[in-house]
Amino acid sequence: MINMKIRCLYLILIVFTFWGCQSRQQFPARITLGVVSFGENEQLEEKYGELKAYLEKELNSIVELEPTYNERQAVTQIKGKAWDLVFASSGLAAIATQQSTYIPILPLEGGLNNRSIFVIAQDSPLKTLSELNGKAVALGQPGSATGYYFPLLNLYGLNVAKIRLAATPKQALEWISQGEVVAAAMSLEQYNRYRATVRQTRFRVLHQDDHEVPSGSILVSNSLPQIEQEALYNVLTTAPPMIPASVGYIANGEVPNYQQLVKVIEKVTPITDNIQQQPAMLYEKGVEVPSTEEDK
Repeated sequence: MINMKIRCLYLILIVFTFWGCQSRQQFPARITLGVVSFGENEQLEEKYGELKAYLEKELNSIVELEPTYNERQAVTQIKGKAWDLVFASSGLAAIATQQSTYIPILPLEGGLNNRSIFVIAQDSPLKTLSELNGKAVALGQPGSATGYYFPLLNLYGLNVAKIRLAATPKQALEWISQGEVVAAAMSLEQYNRYRATVRQTRFRVLHQDDHEVPSGSILVSNSLPQIEQEALYNVLTTAPPMIPASVGYIANGEVPNYQQLVKVIEKVTPITDNIQQQPAMLYEKGVEVPSTEEDK
């Protein structure tokens, strides 16, 4: 009788072991994790090291971190479905969900630091956003909500002398310092992170956008089977607390709603071709220009 029970327990153990191995084997041997680096690849390797090790252990897969230099390059990767998992800013997340190529599964940390701002030199005489009319301005890359889409909405109706697209927020600040532009757009968080790196110039905020910018998200490719999407979600939500804290996601949070941001992107898209012009007329021909911030 005892031997029979031992045999039954042994068979059950084999079945569960086999099932567990099968479920792990269903996951790809290689998972690509995409993130924007702004050239700080070494810091990213350190930042995401624990997460990579955790995912590799839990999913029995090799996790490859694939940083891209800025949002423009990230948009290309997202459109091509080159990544399985993405730590995406709000602009990238809105584009990815709008095109239905990726599914947001967990929110990144955000808050007021996500607000879009225009930065100028401390000693600049400019006091209002409308004074950028006829001046050279730097924006971020397409794909950035705080550096590109909301700033274009704020500038809607102006004729600026020239628009330059900075590869990184640090480059935008350097252009102000070098006198190549008078103002640059970025997020408040980016400004606080990079302003000390351009030591020869002190800066101040000319304008802060009133729109609440949703936080970014962790995205999963819809090319992955449903069972693999769920496995990634479950592993990320049950991770030890230090892992979400180290890479900046909220394990028990709700995914942001990007519909309003999508509307902003759609509104400013018709004027993006004008960016290449000098002067850059930031309005559509035949469309009445908004006269107040409320209209925007």
